[in-house]
Amino acid sequence: MKTIALCMIVKNEQEYLRRCLNSVKDVVNQIVIVDTGSEDDTINIAKEYTNDVYHMDWTDDFSAARNESIKYATTDYILVLDADEYLEKSVDIQKEINIEADYYVTKIHNIMALGRATEHQAIRLFANHRGLFFRNRLHEHLNVIGEGQSYKSSLTDIKIIHSGYTEEIMEKRGKAKRNLSLMLAEVRDNPNGYNLFNMGKTYTLVGEHKKAIDFLQKAYSLSKNQLFAPELVMLLCRNLGELGKYQEALSILKGAVAVYPHEIDILHLQAQYYMECGYFKDAITTMNRCLELGDIGVSVTEGNGGYLAHYRLAEWYEARYQFAKSYEHIIASVKENDELVASLAKFFQIMSKVNIPIDDVYNSFKQIYKISSSDKLQRLLEVLYQLRHPLLERYLNEYNLTVQPEVRAVAYQYAKKYEIASSLWNDLDNLTHQNGEDILLLSILMNDRSLFDLSKTLLSLSKREWEVLKKIKEKKSLNDIKFTTNIEKILERMLVQLIHLQEFEIFEQILNYSWQGSIDTKLKVCDDLIAYSFNDIAIDLLTKLYEKYPENNRLLKMLGDTCVNLGLLDDANIFYKKLLDSVDDYSVFERIYEVYERLNVRILMNVIEKKISDRYPLCSWVNRS
Repeated sequence: MKTIALCMIVKNEQEYLRRCLNSVKDVVNQIVIVDTGSEDDTINIAKEYTNDVYHMDWTDDFSAARNESIKYATTDYILVLDADEYLEKSVDIQKEINIEADYYVTKIHNIMALGRATEHQAIRLFANHRGLFFRNRLHEHLNVIGEGQSYKSSLTDIKIIHSGYTEEIMEKRGKAKRNLSLMLAEVRDNPNGYNLFNMGKTYTLVGEHKKAIDFLQKAYSLSKNQLFAPELVMLLCRNLGELGKYQEALSILKGAVAVYPHEIDILHLQAQYYMECGYFKDAITTMNRCLELGDIGVSVTEGNGGYLAHYRLAEWYEARYQFAKSYEHIIASVKENDELVASLAKFFQIMSKVNIPIDDVYNSFKQIYKISSSDKLQRLLEVLYQLRHPLLERYLNEYNLTVQPEVRAVAYQYAKKYEIASSLWNDLDNLTHQNGEDILLLSILMNDRSLFDLSKTLLSLSKREWEVLKKIKEKKSLNDIKFTTNIEKILERMLVQLIHLQEFEIFEQILNYSWQGSIDTKLKVCDDLIAYSFNDIAIDLLTKLYEKYPENNRLLKMLGDTCVNLGLLDDANIFYKKLLDSVDDYSVFERIYEVYERLNVRILMNVIEKKISDRYPLCSWVNRS
């Protein structure tokens, strides 16, 4: 049996060290720990597990510290871990090293915030006494790159869990700022592809995307055959996306997918950027391809080939009002990962838009979300509270929960128990602004002066704005008063809540008031009406707007989309063609193609395909057909 040493460098790691060492103490034959200046209980914890505890002054050089640690190893093989990492229980290192390679590529499973995770590959296990050592002050790596030596490698099933890169810990440790100064020094001394890549990664972390792109572009030409090349491409394209350069990123991704067809993160990002550019058909096809492949690749964000792909598809189909497909994918997303808060919220939003009875929503959700712990119940309640969903009251009562009084008031209000909610709101002290619009809405529903006055203490609005809201509460004429942005947004959000509450008489009154707002507000209101299947009302309002604003591009697109939803395909085609007179927009061509496809006019479909092929070379579906 081969012997193995764990070699670590540590500083102030009392929070994590014991967990790490417990995971390996029965796996390795030697534990070597080099401390670089701990001021907490790290050294005492280390001495509980080994006598090989050494001190080294920190010199802003990770490779120097790593090399100091491995020099004490007396074993056949060396395993390297950080204190905030630990071995998965099922790991069998002896089985892996029977291959007798020089170094072994392991999986690093990074636990992120909000139930997310990423996975990448790294060299963490290697043979001792074969000339292997670490290079680089930061992002240190073994000297297996560009050494001119023929080292034998092996890909393993070893999984190392890394819990130190959550957003909270990243911020707490200030790693990004520290890394910047170290990387600048490393790149100055050794500007190879790996260092340029890590320089770009560091600039990405501190939000300097232009500088990141510059370094990543330089790194790309030097790194095409390296293990980190797919991650480099991803990082470059993400930075381009941060600057809104989606077309440029898509051009790179199209080539990258051909080179790395099984890198799920690259494919997932390509699908997202297709959607950003309005390439709906390509976005859908590409994201479905992600589902076919699953979570595979050198660097993998957990869920990009599963629950996150389902979530994106649910979002995209919802935006096109294709709720049956949206529902199918959100169900799949929740079933695969019921810790993703966004998926839970999207489930309830979709069910609201298709007007499913509340009992049916409750029963459907019970089938896919099993409340097996207090954490799961709390997660659900937080979602329901943020959505102001009527099921909040049901779950509070079902589990006989004691919650903050404002949560209970919200639960009663959106379960349409207005009198109880009103009593609770009036009895509460120390309310915050987040409940201001709840109380304002209830004051209008009940025409209640005390609630209205209470909401005034919570919302930061001008005297003139409150005068407008008072007239709305009292159902008085506004005499063509011009609304402020604050009033427009409040009324728009209020309309959505009134739809949920099915308070259609008040809804109609607020709708009439909102029609005195800007064209953007009117279009947003129409969009909400379409989203909640009030197509007939929406088309009437949009038609009236068209008489006044016949050249408004957003209006023309909405008219076309609404006509498609209503099956008025010839009318939709008229609006889309008029839109093309003023904009050269790919998404409009795709919409016109869909109209001709539904009308089964093959000749006109071919005409549109030719135009798309000529004008939009990044579009893939026309080139495949």
